[in-house]
Amino acid sequence: MTATNHRDTSPADRRYNCVAWAAEDTEHWWEPGVFWSPQDWPVDDSGIGALERAFLSLGYEDCGTNWSLEPGYLKVALYSSGGFTYTHAARQLSSDKWTSKLGKSVEIEHDTPDVVAGGLYGEVVQIMRKAIPPSE
Repeated sequence: MTATNHRDTSPADRRYNCVAWAAEDTEHWWEPGVFWSPQDWPVDDSGIGALERAFLSLGYEDCGTNWSLEPGYLKVALYSSGGFTYTHAARQLSSDKWTSKLGKSVEIEHDTPDVVAGGLYGEVVQIMRKAIPPSE
C-alpha cells in the first residue's frame, strides 16, 4: 500500500477484524477457535477452504478471480499467503472501490483487491459473490 492508493475511512476498532468486516459484521472478531465464528466454521480450521465455507453459509458463491463490479451482487476477496491458511478478506463497495479492516486498526477504502496484497496479507486467491436482495 502507498499513501495514494488507499484512504482511512474509520478510526481503529478492536471489536472486529477483516473477515467480520468483509461479512458486514462490526460486532464480532471472526477467528475459528479463538473468537466468534459462523456455526459452520470448524473451530480448529484457519484454512482458506474453511473461510470459503463460512462465506458460502452466508449466501456467497465462488466467482473465481473476477473482481469486476457486477450490479446486483456484493463481492468479497479472500487472501492467502501461499499456503492453505487465510490471511485477509476485503469487500467490494457499490462504488467499485474495495474496503478492508486492518486487524485491530482502521478500515480503509482502496481501488482494487491487489492494493492490500503482499506481505502479511498474502495474495487474492478467490472472489466470492452473493446477490443483493431487491430493496422493498
